[in-house]
Amino acid sequence: MSVQLKEKINISVETLDNLSEVDLADLCNITEQAIDAGGGFGWIRVPTREILNQYWIKITKDNLNNLIVGRLNGVIAGTLQLSYEAPNIESRKNIAQIKRHFVTPWARGYGLAKSMIDFSEKKAKEENIKSIQMSVRETQEAAIQLFSGKNFKVWGENPYYAFINGSFIKGIYFYKNL
Repeated sequence: MSVQLKEKINISVETLDNLSEVDLADLCNITEQAIDAGGGFGWIRVPTREILNQYWIKITKDNLNNLIVGRLNGVIAGTLQLSYEAPNIESRKNIAQIKRHFVTPWARGYGLAKSMIDFSEKKAKEENIKSIQMSVRETQEAAIQLFSGKNFKVWGENPYYAFINGSFIKGIYFYKNL
């Protein structure tokens, strides 16, 4: 006899200003998993847990970064940083950057990445942002498809965007006007 289980999936997205111990552990765990899977978080090798803890705590204290997290059934499974320029950069005060957007491998395919982008766009509009920009390595095909599917436009490429394992990797730059 075979039994099919229907799992209820609950997706939620929020901005985190403070980290509980559980949230910090979730963030570190999913970061390690994403790096191991080649997830483009910027690190090539998984850093120590102490470095990851310091990184995530620092992000929540930086008022130029919004730490947006996606939860799958209450567990943090993805993040995105919506970043702004310093106040003295007046010419870019209405432009935000999406940085370090990833979903841990076990949570992919549920729409969490799209939900975090939608949330970020709404938040940006509320804060009078007129354009969101971001970049991604050419090797991250799912991310390229995701942002293209969310109507982000490619505006340029950099053949020397990243240097990994002795080779340059091209970067692709996107924008979306709100």
